[in-house]
Amino acid sequence: MAQRKTSRSHSRKEAKVPPVESKNGKKTEGGGDAGGGGGPKYSMFTWFVVLALLGVWSSVAVVYFDIVDYDSVIARAKDFHMNFSQVLQGKLTAYDTDGDGDFDVEDAKVLLGLKEAEQTNVGDSPEEKTVLKPEDVSELQREEPPVTSTPPETPSVSGSQDVESEIQAAVPLPPLVEDDFVPASLSQCSGACPHVLTECLSPADDPRDSTRPHEDEVVAIDSTGVLLEETLPEDSLVKSGQHVTSSRFSQEAEPTEAEKHSEERAEPEPEREKLKETENIPEAEETSENQTQDKIREKAKKKKPKLLNKFDKTIKAEIDAADKLLKKGKVEEALRAFEALVQQYPQSPRALYGKAQAEDAVAEKQRSNDLLQKAINSYREAAELPDATPDLLRAALKRRAERQQFLGRMRGSLATLDKLVQIFPEDVGLKNDLGVAHLLLGDNKGAKKVYEEVLEAFPGNGFAKVHYGFILKSENKIAESIPYLKEGLESGEPGTDDGRFYFHLGDALQRVGDDSAYHWYELGHKRGHFASVWQRSLYNVKGLKAQPWWTPKETGYTDLVKTLERNWRTIRDEALAVMDQTTGLFVPEEENLREKGEWGQYTLWQQGRKDGNSCEGVQKTCSLLERYTEATGCKRGQIKFSVMQPGTHVWPHTGPTNCRLRMHLGLVVPKQGCRIRCTNQTREWQEGKVLIFDDSFEHEVWQDADSHRLIFIVDVWHPELTQHQRQTLSPI
Repeated sequence: MAQRKTSRSHSRKEAKVPPVESKNGKKTEGGGDAGGGGGPKYSMFTWFVVLALLGVWSSVAVVYFDIVDYDSVIARAKDFHMNFSQVLQGKLTAYDTDGDGDFDVEDAKVLLGLKEAEQTNVGDSPEEKTVLKPEDVSELQREEPPVTSTPPETPSVSGSQDVESEIQAAVPLPPLVEDDFVPASLSQCSGACPHVLTECLSPADDPRDSTRPHEDEVVAIDSTGVLLEETLPEDSLVKSGQHVTSSRFSQEAEPTEAEKHSEERAEPEPEREKLKETENIPEAEETSENQTQDKIREKAKKKKPKLLNKFDKTIKAEIDAADKLLKKGKVEEALRAFEALVQQYPQSPRALYGKAQAEDAVAEKQRSNDLLQKAINSYREAAELPDATPDLLRAALKRRAERQQFLGRMRGSLATLDKLVQIFPEDVGLKNDLGVAHLLLGDNKGAKKVYEEVLEAFPGNGFAKVHYGFILKSENKIAESIPYLKEGLESGEPGTDDGRFYFHLGDALQRVGDDSAYHWYELGHKRGHFASVWQRSLYNVKGLKAQPWWTPKETGYTDLVKTLERNWRTIRDEALAVMDQTTGLFVPEEENLREKGEWGQYTLWQQGRKDGNSCEGVQKTCSLLERYTEATGCKRGQIKFSVMQPGTHVWPHTGPTNCRLRMHLGLVVPKQGCRIRCTNQTREWQEGKVLIFDDSFEHEVWQDADSHRLIFIVDVWHPELTQHQRQTLSPI
């Protein structure tokens, strides 16, 4: 038995096959025969290949025999995703900590303890403060007719308007527009607002509010600023005390911040009876107030406007998708998306507001006034929907007012802002905007009332101060205007850093004999509003040669100068004949430039065009000038007679632009007592001789003779302006 057992054991050992190395380098034990005791053993790689082949052939079978309907599977997956997203969003609104209507990253930070939740006090919410009544928007119901592309008649400009001093005059100067795609030539308001817009009597938004033509030929201030085809060399800066300056700092295209304003102050200062009492406010109290106001501003910046009502939140994903197109600059696609949303959800204020924004953007891109008018109407319609949130109502109407101003519809803008102030009486910024709207209409009295209300509630509001001081100066209350202008500029609040406020503060200080005027001019220069302390024009082309006095040779207009000097007696005789016939043709200067005396002017050309029938009385003079287009075609100048009576003094002032030079031909000049100062150089006129100076520099006139002084003023284009610029610069 033992021997048999040993024999069997020995046979088993011999039956074992030594390990065989496979192709993949791994050793396997046993043979491939089933009777080999133990069966075959395969590697993991082999099984992986087998499964892969099965998967491939299964996929081929599914596709070839069309076993699965992939379209239905994808549709169900999308439906599930959207439904799940909406359900999840609805569930998570319970964790909405910032009150924006959805759960986002900011809310997650609060839940994780990374950020404190904003505390919302009762009554802080616009929804709780503001109750919108149907009559609140009743004045906005009227549909505005679209803007026509046919330019209306150019309003006549009185020959008495001395455009050389329109910047000096303390009258409202509107913000500069960026281009000519709108018909609003707002710059005409610099001296002509009161009489140009008097025909606009209806508070509704009427097309007659825009009495300005669309064409560049007849609109006012140049809207593009620098139109140089060839960049002129810019000299390095010179000291402010020198005369030759670079004009590069006074940029015509630089937009004003008149539409920007300061936020409300949390703790207004005590009401004052006299302006000087503010100087006695303790420094600590003033610092505390400033800190409080800074906190309010910071909080206002962080607070997101609530534009979605309950219904809009249910279609937030669709609104966001359309909004994303708008933010990416795909304005046409965004407009189509919002139009589809409005058609599908006409009761959605947010969809209609988005449509208005898209129309606004497309109008800007296509330079279309008609489409911009549609946007204005859409903003109104969005605000009129009954479930519009207060934030959306405010945003829609505020933008509507801005675009109305952009189109030159000042009356309509005023009505919109007035309604906004009624709905949001606590918003000091809207009140400041309303004051600006009054100023743009030449309604200084209405603006003054608005700013008085603002300053009564918020005595430290810098925006209201500079504008109130501006108005006081227009009323010739020079001394009273100074502290308001000064404190407003010192506040540094948005909307106060404007060259016109530096200009008028310096001018007011000069008139009361305060030499600190040049300190403010220097600050204005450093802030980039003036080319230098002396050259303070505001509507400029950069890079032009700047010097106070010129010779005929330097101008290149020697032929014109020779013609004037050779024919000075003919010109004089015609002017005296007109003076003898009627003094009514010589209209008194009405720009508040005279300290005393009498100063009359008789205009022949203005803004590059003949002024009515004025040449009929001086036909020889006009015929002499016809061929000199540098003068007759100067859209930023005038050709006129100027008569000044004894005892007249003209305050220091500057012209509005550096785009022209001014020629003075002496016709009747007393031997002594008549002189003109430009910068710190004083000269006298001579009969039959031409003086040439750049009136964008400060100049001043005295007439201390015993008889009248008569000169002939001829403005010409600055010689360095290209022909293209002369054709495209808009008139002043």
